[in-house]
Amino acid sequence: MVLSTRYQWLLNRLKSMSIREILYRAVKQIETGREIRAFRRGIFPPVPPPVMQPTKCWITVPDGLSDKERYAAAANRIIKGSLRIFQLDVDADAVILNWNRDPKTRTAAPMTFGKTIDCHDRALVGDIKYLWEPNRHLHLPLLAQAYRLSGKGVYLKALKLHLSTWLAQCPYPAGPNWSSSLELAVRLINWSVVWQLIGRADSVLFEGDDGVRLRDRWLSSVYRHMAFISGHFSRHSSANNHLIGEAAGLFIGSNTWPYWGKVTGRWRRTGFGILADEAVRQVHPDGAGKEQAMAYQQFVLDFLILSLISAKAAGVSFPPAYSESIERRLAFVAAMMDVAGNLPMIGDADDGYVVNLSQEPDFCPYQSQLATGAVLFTRSDFFRKARRIDDKTRWLTGAFAETAMSLPSKALDTKRAFPEGGYFILGRNFETADEIRCIVDCGPLGYLSIAAHGHADALALYLSVGGAEFLIDPGTFSYHGGDLWRAYFRGTAAHNTVRIDGADQSLSGGKFMWLKKANARAATFEIAPDRDVFEGSHDGYRRLSDPVMHRRKVVFDKERDILSVEDILECAADHVVERFWHFHEDCKVVLNGGSIVAERNGVRIHLTTHPPDTRLSLYRGDEVPPRGWVSRRYEERVPAVTAAAENRISQTTSLRTDIHIQVQGKVADREGRDRTESEAP
Repeated sequence: MVLSTRYQWLLNRLKSMSIREILYRAVKQIETGREIRAFRRGIFPPVPPPVMQPTKCWITVPDGLSDKERYAAAANRIIKGSLRIFQLDVDADAVILNWNRDPKTRTAAPMTFGKTIDCHDRALVGDIKYLWEPNRHLHLPLLAQAYRLSGKGVYLKALKLHLSTWLAQCPYPAGPNWSSSLELAVRLINWSVVWQLIGRADSVLFEGDDGVRLRDRWLSSVYRHMAFISGHFSRHSSANNHLIGEAAGLFIGSNTWPYWGKVTGRWRRTGFGILADEAVRQVHPDGAGKEQAMAYQQFVLDFLILSLISAKAAGVSFPPAYSESIERRLAFVAAMMDVAGNLPMIGDADDGYVVNLSQEPDFCPYQSQLATGAVLFTRSDFFRKARRIDDKTRWLTGAFAETAMSLPSKALDTKRAFPEGGYFILGRNFETADEIRCIVDCGPLGYLSIAAHGHADALALYLSVGGAEFLIDPGTFSYHGGDLWRAYFRGTAAHNTVRIDGADQSLSGGKFMWLKKANARAATFEIAPDRDVFEGSHDGYRRLSDPVMHRRKVVFDKERDILSVEDILECAADHVVERFWHFHEDCKVVLNGGSIVAERNGVRIHLTTHPPDTRLSLYRGDEVPPRGWVSRRYEERVPAVTAAAENRISQTTSLRTDIHIQVQGKVADREGRDRTESEAP
């Protein structure tokens, strides 16, 4: 069964490739064969001796941090042996004893040639996400920050222990930490932060014979990292956020350690060129990322922003289109964010971050990027959405961070249509305590032929009232937590849209692959003083034996606060139709006759379905099949109510859902705390 599943995946993967890609991968396999033979003989190209030279830092030790003691407290927890990996508290001492072991399953990966390790084989490597996460070294900058802020050698000593054990246990090119260029790139960026904060080549960490040996071993590994990335970029159908991340790691690495002459210069130009091209290629003109995943919008933005800041420090200028692509991405995030800072969890999310530079308890990565964007692009509207200058922004922009707070006030962008990305915003009183915001998703499934991080969510909608989320996207949960859960959270039933005959809108070919994709198209979007109207369709169910076309019309009546959703199913035979509505986990939801009533923080919505013979059901925390869940963090899910409205149709049919919104004077902030309207932002 395992073999047949593996072969089916390989067949599906081949179907997703062009002839050009197949030839490219065949050539890479030949190259890998040569590398394997060299690995077995222990013959590798030597690392040239570095020629040290002055460099400028792109990380700044800032004034005005919210609480410097938080860095020491968090670093002390690491020193005492506590490390948080996703939703798991692990023994940091156990991690540094074996960097090649998954701390979740305690499976030790083989130290064979890294590029040939099957990192999706749980029996071989455990849960690769849990193995890779500590090896990204996201926690090492924290130790460096604590050292720089306090001057205490205990943090430098801890850094030395983590670095030296990693270098000893992870020799090039053996083991799982030499299998993915993206993982190397993220690690390299975090090493760059550490290198700068501890004083670069002149750090006291490198004093004495032991210190010199550590520096030499570290620089040798840095060289190997950059050489590896430059030879193993994600290309063709895999050229998504991975390619941008890999180029960012190579570019930032070559700016931080330009110690190998022409070789470093070549790597810098390569990384620069890929970043300049892909920053524009992977974003729609309206600013939505082409992967159709909000979390990956954040992930990619960090790579692009850090590369821009690194370039400025190195005296390198990106073309204007590069910076413009970042600004467009940020403007899209700002427009999609409700008054309390919530964003719909569209597409995949794995809690992936490039760097962790803030220890603020209420840190929001999206608002942080808007704050950084406010500084970089002098955008007061971004600052209004961010609400404050966070600590991460201070580390990245230094004294310039304060300029955002003194920018002339500018009205927030009211853009509500993102036709290329496929998002349309209906509602009223935006950016006030009385805001009603409905977002309709009518975009592409995802990016490139496999659409790896897209969900089967065409024509889904999301609703928040005064910053309190009601109708939500339940999120992702896990990539490797079981096929059943992966299929559910990315499937149609986990979104506020229509499912036909129990099938997803798009046909999956694997955990990160879609074979047959629903094509969504927006037909109408009208904004008027009294109402907003959206109309769109998708053809995902045209593949059925009796083809079905799904059309959805959404009308928001601004005077009566009624959201009407009409679903038209064009068909000629019998079908089972399910309309799903996923409620925020804090909503109290009950069936009341032929209606569903949901309450949260003084806001109530009545959801009424038509025709009257619709079968209504509520689910909460069901395991088999999965129904009634929300996942706001990777590997964490909590029960939440899902409403299902089921009808059996035999020909073209119109189904309607009316959502009556009643606001009773209270709203919620991003953490869900009750506030009166006078306290709202």
